[in-house]
Amino acid sequence: MTKKPDEATVAAWIGLSRAQRVAMARVEARLKAEGLPPLAWYDALWELEKAGEQGLRPYELERAMLFEQYNLSRLAERLCRAGLIERDACPHDRRGRVLKISEAGRAMRRRMWDTYSEAIEEAVGAKFSLAEARSLAALLRKLE
Repeated sequence: MTKKPDEATVAAWIGLSRAQRVAMARVEARLKAEGLPPLAWYDALWELEKAGEQGLRPYELERAMLFEQYNLSRLAERLCRAGLIERDACPHDRRGRVLKISEAGRAMRRRMWDTYSEAIEEAVGAKFSLAEARSLAALLRKLE
């Protein structure tokens, strides 16, 4: 028989879920107000920038992304049409593709970061001391 969660555990779950929803809505609203693309674009661009010149296969990008992306092929197509990423042939799999960030993609990611970082500070940094933020980060790592 599986142990049922106590009230404190349920309250922690509810608080975590609400906090994530509120924080993400604030970030998305800030990006939209600045006329910037959604956060999923930033997430993909950041992972591709970190990958460097070798790029990432689509399945690698999907695995690396911070936010769940239900249709990566559609996201990649939008980023490609916007000139933010490029699709190259995979050197060891002729049928496969490698996604790479373009210079325009790097510039967009930096532009988005200006707004995104301010939203993170507003949603989290302004509400906790440095010590509290460190403690919260340590506690949340236990859930990974």
